[in-house]
Amino acid sequence: MNVNESQQRAITHKEGPMLVLAGPGSGKTFVITSRTKYLIEECGILPERILVITFTKAAAQEMRERFYKLMEGETPKVTFGTFHAVYFTILKYAYGLRADNIIRDDQRIGYLRELIHKYNLEIEDENEFISDLTSEISRVKSEKIDLANYYSVNCSAEIFRKIFYGYKEKMEQARLIDFDDMLLMCNELLKENQQVREFWQSRYTYILIDEFQDINKIQYDSIRILAEPENNLFIVGDDDQSIYRFRGAKPEIMLGFEKDYQNAKRLVLDYNYRSTENIIKAAGMVIKNNNKRFEKDIKTIHGEGDKVRVRHFKTQKEEVEAVIQEIVKERKEGRSLEEIAVLFRTNTQPRLLAQKMVEYNIPFKMRDEVPNLYNHWIAQNIFTYIHMSQGEILRRDMLQVMNRPKRYISRDSLDSEVVDLSELANYYKDKDWMVERIDKLKYDLAMVKSMTPYGAIRYIQKAMGYEEYLKEYAEYRKIKVDELMDVIDEMAEASKDYKTYEEWFVHIQEYTEEMKQQAVKNRNIVNAVTFTTMHSSKGLEYESVYIIDANETIVPHKKAVTEGDIEEERRMFYVAMTRAKKKLTICWAEERYHKEMTVSRFVNELLYDVDKLKEGAGVYHKKYKHGVIQKCDGDKLTIYFEASRRTFVFSKEYCIGNHILEF
Repeated sequence: MNVNESQQRAITHKEGPMLVLAGPGSGKTFVITSRTKYLIEECGILPERILVITFTKAAAQEMRERFYKLMEGETPKVTFGTFHAVYFTILKYAYGLRADNIIRDDQRIGYLRELIHKYNLEIEDENEFISDLTSEISRVKSEKIDLANYYSVNCSAEIFRKIFYGYKEKMEQARLIDFDDMLLMCNELLKENQQVREFWQSRYTYILIDEFQDINKIQYDSIRILAEPENNLFIVGDDDQSIYRFRGAKPEIMLGFEKDYQNAKRLVLDYNYRSTENIIKAAGMVIKNNNKRFEKDIKTIHGEGDKVRVRHFKTQKEEVEAVIQEIVKERKEGRSLEEIAVLFRTNTQPRLLAQKMVEYNIPFKMRDEVPNLYNHWIAQNIFTYIHMSQGEILRRDMLQVMNRPKRYISRDSLDSEVVDLSELANYYKDKDWMVERIDKLKYDLAMVKSMTPYGAIRYIQKAMGYEEYLKEYAEYRKIKVDELMDVIDEMAEASKDYKTYEEWFVHIQEYTEEMKQQAVKNRNIVNAVTFTTMHSSKGLEYESVYIIDANETIVPHKKAVTEGDIEEERRMFYVAMTRAKKKLTICWAEERYHKEMTVSRFVNELLYDVDKLKEGAGVYHKKYKHGVIQKCDGDKLTIYFEASRRTFVFSKEYCIGNHILEF
């Protein structure tokens, strides 16, 4: 590999702290491994004095292998490891800890499940709740948050405190620690024990850290101690690719590195060896809108390349169909499917596209598990109501939905395996209001019996009051009800093609089986289109990338409300864009589940340097829809809109503010 000037300066840096800003495709792994080689061969540093840290075991292993390859078969004793591996080694020597002292996932889940049951929490999706709790407990520990002033986002503050301390007690009784405990214990040990501190400081006199933008506070505090007194700290990362705040990553640590180390040198690896000029420029137009970042001028060794395309569609179905057709076209033109990727913000988005890929017999593999819509607890509730309408009402089914919405039916009133609603009404004969509710349920089930699947879903949602139940549940769980409504809307949309319950349930069974087979295929399939979330795409690259559903409320996600949240979402979009080497297509649709959608603000930022719009260019306006620029005159644009057959003159400032986009 030819070494550019910035890379050479980074590789040959010897003493003191250095901040290396390494953009996408800039050869940072090459720089880290080459500097390690330089320290050993040119500076005479003992290999065992060098520590190279990255964030995953796989990345550490890849770094080690790349280094050995560079050393042409030699295997110097440089330490390559994750933060957790390094800190556990320190604890192992100090406290005699073993691997079986680290809590396993199944143990952690078991402890939390016990506590949930102990406090009788009304949770529909227990696995999701446990996952959310785990993230929250981790954040509280890693940021050393005082529980007395902490309000949980998943349950009441009181319940969270009880679960937190209950979980801690169970681990202490079993002599177990989790990864967050590991970081905290190591930090305390290095601070309080001078002998231990000095031993490890003399052991590792040169420290190199990859993906530094993903570091959290407790990791950074410990690294600063280890690096003393020489402070030979060589950090490599890209603040524009920091996308793990939800895991505790603090991009501001990287931004403040030069305040902590005022003698630190800074370098920018400013050549991108991956993407064409148009892709780099477009991505740069998006990320420059973040306020808290290092300015960079990224160049490429490649030519201008194809223009970044933004494709706009009326409906999500049209969007999916168009992406399929483009992939088919690319394959016919000779592009290997493994060089094509479809990126999305959340792992629930590609369900419709996945179904169509199966229909078109186009191989694809998932980097993230796509949850089966029909396994969701809301879907299971809908199925239960439909099954109850078709014949016998089983007690287990009745127990699942009888108080969704609240009907105040008691478990004690159900004394047989088959429920007779007339007998149930007789049980409550002294309460007219209860009899009325049971009669209403009986009437509703009779109505659902002969409906289409789509009609039944909407009837259960609206006429039977299930939507009100979801609103109450969302308030109890402190989540947005829109997230629950999306499940019903997606179910309803997917059911429209089926006229009877029988054919709908056959489809669901086939789809579920296909999803299971897909999970098995993923392990072995080679030449296939990659489906991946933006998070999971980091570090990867493809010849052709499709970003789907580039809409407001999706990216940026509707949960993103603060300025910090929006900047994180923008970084995620930037990461997605910079996965593309030659071709980047961004897609969005006006309508999703019969709800009007708008284009993502990131698309608006991206393209459209309005000064570059030319006469004859097609444009889109959120109110007037499709149009064509007839005249560009100074600060004015004259645009003819086909649907309304009207011509308007706009200022360029208005165009940017109202999402007038070239398409």
